[in-house]
Amino acid sequence: MISKVDRVYLQHILDCVSLIQNYTRNGKAEFIASALVQDAVLRRLQTMAESTQRLSEDLKAKAPGIDWRALAGFRNVLVHDYLGGIDLEQVWNAIEHYLPGLETAMRELMETGGN
Repeated sequence: MISKVDRVYLQHILDCVSLIQNYTRNGKAEFIASALVQDAVLRRLQTMAESTQRLSEDLKAKAPGIDWRALAGFRNVLVHDYLGGIDLEQVWNAIEHYLPGLETAMRELMETGGN
């Protein structure tokens, strides 16, 4: 059984994933060309990563396939290196290759409680 607090953060993560998918539905070219889309996506990635940091260690242990440390590191890059320039190719790669697996893992945790 997952805690009420963990459930709130899991839902928040899933909401962020859904919004990012919506913002990027027109593909990489629009993402690269549109500062508005970039800002929206980067903000949601930051918020999502912050939510993953607030999940309990017990819950995180139930999803060993997720690189929790990398998520925290990605969040730190988004927050602290923003003025230094964010690598949009790296962000797109994360959206395309990492976000679907994260979404699946978060849904499984919501549905099964990690059991």
